[in-house]
Amino acid sequence: MITVHLIFNAHIDPIWLWPWSSGLDTLLATCRSACDRLDAHPDLHFVRGEAWAYREVERIDPALFRRICDHVKAGRWHIVGGWWLQPDCNGPGYVGFEQQVRLGREYFEEKFGLFPRTGYNVDSFGHAATLPGLMRAHGQDRYVFMRPQEHEMTLPARLFRWRGYADGPEVTAFRIARAYTTRNITVEHVQAACEGLPEGVSHTMCFVGFGDHGGGPTECQIAWVREHMNAIPGCRLVFSSVDAFFDAVEPVRDRLPLVVGELQHHSVGCYSVHRPVKVGVHRAEQRLVQADIVRRHDPAPEAQAVERLKEAWRWVCFGHFHDTFGGTCIPSAYEQVHAQLGLSYATADEIIQHGVRRIMNRLPDDSCQRIVLFNASDRPYAGYAIHEPWLEAEHWQPHWRLIDESGRPVPHQRMDPECLVPDDYLFFLRLAFPVRIEPAAMLCLRIDKEGGRGAPPPASRVTAAPDRIATDENVAVGLAGAGELRFGDAVFPLPRLQLIDDPTDTWTHEVSRYDGAVVAEPAWETVRNLDTGPLMASIQLLGSISRSELMAEYRVWADEPFVEYHLRVYWNERHRLLKLTLPMPAPLGERVDGIPGGTLSRPPDGLERPVCDHTLLPLADGRTLGVVLPDVYALDALPEAVRLTLLRSPKMAHHWPYAGRGARAMYADQGVHEFRFRFYGGPAATSERLAEAAAMLHRPLVAADLTRGMPPVKLTPFIASNLAT
Repeated sequence: MITVHLIFNAHIDPIWLWPWSSGLDTLLATCRSACDRLDAHPDLHFVRGEAWAYREVERIDPALFRRICDHVKAGRWHIVGGWWLQPDCNGPGYVGFEQQVRLGREYFEEKFGLFPRTGYNVDSFGHAATLPGLMRAHGQDRYVFMRPQEHEMTLPARLFRWRGYADGPEVTAFRIARAYTTRNITVEHVQAACEGLPEGVSHTMCFVGFGDHGGGPTECQIAWVREHMNAIPGCRLVFSSVDAFFDAVEPVRDRLPLVVGELQHHSVGCYSVHRPVKVGVHRAEQRLVQADIVRRHDPAPEAQAVERLKEAWRWVCFGHFHDTFGGTCIPSAYEQVHAQLGLSYATADEIIQHGVRRIMNRLPDDSCQRIVLFNASDRPYAGYAIHEPWLEAEHWQPHWRLIDESGRPVPHQRMDPECLVPDDYLFFLRLAFPVRIEPAAMLCLRIDKEGGRGAPPPASRVTAAPDRIATDENVAVGLAGAGELRFGDAVFPLPRLQLIDDPTDTWTHEVSRYDGAVVAEPAWETVRNLDTGPLMASIQLLGSISRSELMAEYRVWADEPFVEYHLRVYWNERHRLLKLTLPMPAPLGERVDGIPGGTLSRPPDGLERPVCDHTLLPLADGRTLGVVLPDVYALDALPEAVRLTLLRSPKMAHHWPYAGRGARAMYADQGVHEFRFRFYGGPAATSERLAEAAAMLHRPLVAADLTRGMPPVKLTPFIASNLAT
């Protein structure tokens, strides 16, 4: 006899095919209904997760919140999950996942004096291998999920022990059968929950209740359960909770089968569709990390900084929601999401800019203009900085120098400014120069306008030709023939862009790989050198692929072991997919992908998989290629090639099997997109090096100009006349 724990719940997508304001209405209506059902049926139980939901009810309807609290105290309303809400469990940064748990835990412990043992992400589209470690670090040793479902991933049992890594932390996991909610309970739905149980396990969970746009248990469902308590052969139905189920199976836990690795995959299109929300979430996450570092070193932080950062994190964690981050919401809903993420980023940026300048107040006056750099990170910054100093009414002169705090010259290179104005109107330029700054430390460079007079210009350490750029360390990009990336003796083919047919829906339902035909490759019309040394050389390529314009740029830097690649795409495609393909000069045996909070070895099996920040590609002949890709979120790999997914263009919020007709439908991701890559080869290609480089790209130096103590600048007649008018 199997005891079937009936879990009455209401999975509520706070935002999806409706705006988040509609999600609020659904949440309130569902909680009222659930309280009414609990009031009317003393033996009924209800489960509800997500701290976000409880906090919204508390703020909007305090009387309803008190009803919920009473049912929680009575042991019949059960809090599960404990996170801020159910996020996408592949794409956000690990620091974002930590905030999901911390914000949820803080709320539930304050309001209810508890934090659930059970993680609960029943609708998330896959689960990263680092999640068991995250949960165990916060006292959670149980997990409930549904996706990937049985037809998407074979598991040894419905109930099992899950480790992300063979020697890593472990949780007891349960995969829901069929669905997490149901409009009408059926015998078949209950029986499905009894299938696939491990030997010796006589308990299972069956999830019921209206969901997605709310509802919870209904009187009809409750009546059906009462009629069928003992009517299904081999089953005994009980109103129950998630914790009661896990407590019941605890005695046999050590005998459950073990699953090691990630739980993938479902809806692989969600790794890449609607790229702006993914970029926005990652930018806000990293900026908030930097803001907290600055706040802790600010000599006079504002009184409300901690609470402002916490509120900003709440909005970012709301943006983690699996349909939001997954790119499957209606277009109008994203207007609100991007405003929320923008608010979070702006909050963090203001705290950073004010705090760094208060830190700068400690510096003494100086007769030289200074460039001040602060490393708002927990990692050292070792590389090139690019800054555009404000020079008022002076052109940068050839004999001017940058000097460090010890008076030593710092090599620098001039670059074109971002703005396009006459040289005699505003005196803009960008400077590139190497720096090393320890975590949470400041570097002050002086602009010396006299000391370099008569000194010969520095010798160039890079070479530039129309079809090749290289450093004196033999890191090179060659465009001749098929093209090459060179890292000493390690040579790799040049990456190439490919446009591929993609007839799938927004989610890419029922497809695990993109094997459509290649329909176009770039037509490059202009190739030119933009920078020629002494520290950096670049080649820019202008062209198009199908209906989309392209601007690509390769850079090499003195003393750096990587090739930098910048790509700007003016995306104007429909039902197509853009991949950056890396041909492998020898067979690829595995790939070591970055995932949130770690790395994971995966086979080159052609399946589309999520990726975070970097991938390491060891070849059969001993060569290794490393790729830093902070703006890319998915890739596939075969022994002969690795393909990074850049952009997709399905119709938005198009759910197969609907044909997708819609006179007002919008195509995803139309417009301008920018990508950054770094390629490493040879000994420099290690996962540790790639992670460090990704961190520097995610957390750029905070730069400021300091003129305090300088004598007045004499204005040129041209500037003086302009100021006068």
